[in-house]
Amino acid sequence: MSLDVEITRDDLSDGRVISLLQEHRQEMLKHSPLDSVHALDIAAMHALNLSFWSATISDSMAGCVGLKQLDSTHAELKSMKVSDAFVGKGVGRALLDHVLLQAKQLGCKRLSLETGSMRVFIPARSLYESVGFVLCSPFDGYVHDSNSVCMSLEI
Repeated sequence: MSLDVEITRDDLSDGRVISLLQEHRQEMLKHSPLDSVHALDIAAMHALNLSFWSATISDSMAGCVGLKQLDSTHAELKSMKVSDAFVGKGVGRALLDHVLLQAKQLGCKRLSLETGSMRVFIPARSLYESVGFVLCSPFDGYVHDSNSVCMSLEI
């Protein structure tokens, strides 16, 4: 079932999106050792060259995603999270499609991401693979880590 998802630029001032991002980081800490968790805390998200969007459905916070510009042609997908109430309803796909469009509009030729390697991350990796992301070598300071995988898409 796909719902009408509204995606808007977000300045990270809405308490609902802050709660969602904190939940995202806590989930990562639950499934990965601390040195393998690359989910950003709120302070880091404000400090980075990061664009951020939130997704709402009928004014309910449904998800969020960030885009970090690494250089003029390479960007990184950051902190994509779908609220538990909206998992499986097309929010993740809508956010991914949106961030791909934004990266293209910035002139990026490559979009990369880091996610967990454990079983709990299979749905996320499957979503990324469904649009063409493939495994790649670590990028932008990431290192080989059995708890992480890096993926990239030429756009």
